[in-house]
Amino acid sequence: MLKTLQRHIGDRRLLELCERIIASGQGVLAEAWTPVVFDGDDLFALLRPRGLPIGNLTSQFWANVYLHPLDLFIKQELHCRAYLRYCDDLLLFADDKATLHAWAAAIRERLAQLRLTLHERRVRVAPTAAGLPWLGWVVTPQQRRLRRRNVVRFWRRYRRRLRAYGSGALSFAQLNASVQGWIGTVQHGSTTGLRRAVLRQVIPAPRCA
Repeated sequence: MLKTLQRHIGDRRLLELCERIIASGQGVLAEAWTPVVFDGDDLFALLRPRGLPIGNLTSQFWANVYLHPLDLFIKQELHCRAYLRYCDDLLLFADDKATLHAWAAAIRERLAQLRLTLHERRVRVAPTAAGLPWLGWVVTPQQRRLRRRNVVRFWRRYRRRLRAYGSGALSFAQLNASVQGWIGTVQHGSTTGLRRAVLRQVIPAPRCA
């Protein structure tokens, strides 16, 4: 990542700041990391510092910078005409399964050059009619539905906030801001029934001091 940034940034102090931010992620989620050896690696490659500076806004931006060569590869070499990427989530569209399987194999090879691997359990070749999981939604040609786990997570959080409002620990303005923020996000999908169910919930009277 640093070598990539050095090709585009000339300011030494800015590069030092970038290096500090990247180094701050060393060891984060290290326990979940499975060692991967790429072509040309020696045993010392396993000692390379690893980790993600989670929480920094630079993470999303640098993901775009680092994966830009992959974007060029998919568009210019694989000639995929319909391609979406959000950070490390990819969607490629083609008219036949064989093409998609071939692209997946080619992407594995290209990612290895960037010292990256695919999350194999999430690699999926499927018809669009079956629905595609994408950024918290299940997208079909006809509609966008929230993924079930996202709905369950919201209901749990919302009920906790209702209890907090009833106990006086949360103001109505805070409760309303939370609901309106959620509605502002989910209204872009097929969620009319879900939003009605939320707004029908009885709000408890706040407990008097």
